[in-house]
This record gives sequence, structure tokens and C-alpha cells, in this order.
Amino acid sequence: MEAKPWLLPSTGGVVDGVSLPPRLNMTTTYVYDSDQPRRPIVTELSNLWAYRGLLKLLVTRDLTVRYKRSTLGVWWTLLNPLLTMTVLWIVFSQFFRFEMPGDVPYVAYLLSGILLITFFAQGVIATGSSIVNSASVLSKVYVPAEVFAVAASVAALVNFVISLIPLLAIQLITGVGIPWTVILVPIPAFFLLLLVAGLGLLVASAAVYFYDVLDLTAVLTQLLGYLTPTFYPISIVPERFLPLIYANPLYSYLTVFRGFIYEGAFAPTWMFGVMTGTSIVVLLTGVWVFTRSWKNLVVVL
Repeated sequence: MEAKPWLLPSTGGVVDGVSLPPRLNMTTTYVYDSDQPRRPIVTELSNLWAYRGLLKLLVTRDLTVRYKRSTLGVWWTLLNPLLTMTVLWIVFSQFFRFEMPGDVPYVAYLLSGILLITFFAQGVIATGSSIVNSASVLSKVYVPAEVFAVAASVAALVNFVISLIPLLAIQLITGVGIPWTVILVPIPAFFLLLLVAGLGLLVASAAVYFYDVLDLTAVLTQLLGYLTPTFYPISIVPERFLPLIYANPLYSYLTVFRGFIYEGAFAPTWMFGVMTGTSIVVLLTGVWVFTRSWKNLVVVL
């Protein structure tokens, strides 16, 4: 049996920028048993509940530290997608003429796609790098590593929710309005959170050994974004390339999201199936890989 001692601070304080909850501030030396059995999902949920205070602190830290040195602060959460949308809108609305489905204004179509893809890409990268970036904390204090990964995913979700404000404002300004189905937006957001967390755990497990995985993941998420009808309607895609679009699970997430946020309609049933199935399968796979490799992660860190 391999064991590693962890000496916890005797008084409250901050370890590498992370405020420790009261339950960790005890004058006790704990022994971390790397042979302790884990049950996928059950152990992770139990740890998240036990360290829910720390989870909240980490989410708050991720949201505030990101713009700590910025004059505008959290307002960049609103400005970033708007600036991206403005550039793409100027380029594509002036040089290309798209017939948007349902005659929806291109600006609403474009921004809705940018917000969802940004949530996915930033969430996966942040979750995937969370274990490596928190190595200094994990090497000093016993804290379940999955808490850091989930905190990164939740922080990305909070940014996504905040960034919905300008989209709803644009819908009102352009006359699209806000349909009653907007109350169902948490459904695709929740399943996308599961997908982000699952993929992030897979990336995090690999990034501990091969840091280049993070750069590769950034490239792959960008390519996946291009395969998603974010700034172009699917009607302009040649028929021979349509299977690539349909095989991209983000297409279903985006279609369901757009249906709820401004179309006031429900996407085809098969898209709900793809959204639900891929999120659960990816999450279970990510948790399983993380559970199998967590002992080695501690040793490497």
C-alpha cells in the first residue's frame, strides 16, 4: 500500500491563492491512502458534496481572478462575445448573403452560436488544465482533484449564463422577442455542462503526463467549432459534407439551444437523443478514466 502524508494548515488561511474552508483548518496530519477504493460517480458526487464550500470558493476565484487586472472586470464576459460577433457580422453580412432559417436576424443567429461554442471551448480547456494548474495546491493539501475540474466547468457555465444577457437584449431590439421556451434553456446548458466536464476530465487525466495535450485540445475544439453551423446556415453546406455536420454532437446542442432561446420551438426528437446520450456517455467515460488514473495523477503531481 502506498501512502503519502498531507500536513494541513493549523489555522485558516490561503494556500497558493485558494482559501481553505474551515473543515480543512485542523491541526491534524492526514494520511492519503492511494489504495483507497473509489466508485465512479458515487465517490465524485460524495466528494463534491463534502467539499461544496471549497467548490464555491474555486468557482468564485475563477470568475474574479480571470479579470483581476482588467479595468472592465467581469464586463469582459459580455464584451468578448459581442466584439467577436461584431467582427463576424461585418464580414459575413457584407460579403456573403445568407438566407437564415425562419428569417431570424443574422445577428441573433450568429451571437447564439458564438455563445454556445465559446462555452464549450473555454470550458473544456479550463477543465482540462485545472489539475495541472492546481498542482501546487494538490501537492500540499489533500483535496479531491475532481473539485478543481468541476469548479472550472461550473465557472464556464456561469460565464455562459451572464453572456446570455446581450443576446436577449438583441432579440428584443431586432424584434425577435423572447419566447416562453427561454425558460427551457437550462436543459441544453445542463447537458453541455456534462459534456464539458466529461471531456475536461479526459483531457486533465492526459495533460498531467503530456502538457501538449492542452494545445492539441485547443486546436481540436476550434475545428469542431468550424464544423458547427455557428456563423453559417446549414443550408449552404454541400450535401456531401452534411454527414460531418450531423455527426458533430454540438450541432444538436446548438439547434436545441436556438430553438429554445429565440425560435420558440422544439428541435427534432433525435437531436434531444444525441444531446442526452453524448453528454452522459462522455461524462461517464471521463469519470471512469479519471477514477482509474487518479492514483497516478497524485504521484505525478
